[in-house]
Amino acid sequence: MNVQQSLVEEIRAASRSLVRDWGFMGGSFAGGDLSPSAVHALIEIDRGEVSAKEIATRLRLEKSSVSRMLRKLVESGEVSEQVDGRDSRLKNLTLTAAGKLTVAAIHAHARSQVEDALRRLQPGQDRSVLKGLNLYSEALAARAQGLRPVVDVAAGYQLGLIARITQMHALYYARESGFGQRFESVVAGGLAQFCDRLDKPVNGIWTALRDGEIVGSVAIDGEDLGDNIAHLRWFIVDDSVRGSGAGRKLLSAALDFADRQGFGETHLWTFSGLSAARHLYESCGFECVQEWQGDQWGKEVTEQKFVRLRP
Repeated sequence: MNVQQSLVEEIRAASRSLVRDWGFMGGSFAGGDLSPSAVHALIEIDRGEVSAKEIATRLRLEKSSVSRMLRKLVESGEVSEQVDGRDSRLKNLTLTAAGKLTVAAIHAHARSQVEDALRRLQPGQDRSVLKGLNLYSEALAARAQGLRPVVDVAAGYQLGLIARITQMHALYYARESGFGQRFESVVAGGLAQFCDRLDKPVNGIWTALRDGEIVGSVAIDGEDLGDNIAHLRWFIVDDSVRGSGAGRKLLSAALDFADRQGFGETHLWTFSGLSAARHLYESCGFECVQEWQGDQWGKEVTEQKFVRLRP
């Protein structure tokens, strides 16, 4: 795509303005006296168990800078460190009670800032802001990681889809949650039955493809819940494309389909501990409306139900 230099300068100017309005130039940031990097570190730690090494990667900062910043947070009583049970060289970070209060205040300040800005927009412009920020953020992330947009999203059945999607689920959840044969059988059986219903216009499935290989999937089942509710199912991306934007592309395709079909709500079921997935769901308009203890997957977990209302 050819880039107009005048547009480049306008985007640079808008970016500088955002940086100043968010408080990155100094003074009070996020309603407190913490540095921007410390604020972002606390938010990442709040999302789930994470190590100092992972914080450096997520914030794209030098390890030495992150080490000094985390040491201050530990000394101030905001963060605690525990030796990783699987690798004694790593220290997992968690928020203390004081840290949780600080993060709650950060979120309250940020939400207030965003809400005040959105109230000044015309109807419909808020969605344009979200879409534009997401697109720009993903493009910048791809550049920083040396990535090219090589993942495409294809609609409909692909040869080998059932086996590949089942494999991705089985391998990922065995590693992350200890699920075994029972979980794999449920995924394979349900997916096979669903594919027999793809001729119905309310059902759809999408795969992320990289060089012809399936590296992600998502589906909308428009039949099994009834009451004009879409069921989002089998959402997963392969480890090789995590962070590439493939997951957001898949979700966008599925949710656009659900909206075009006129579903009033879209529901999905998952379980706690999948912080990155939850963050993506919430950024797409889902809210966690229910939690309970369940063992349908062969191991007891805190199951969760998320709901997204049609915009």
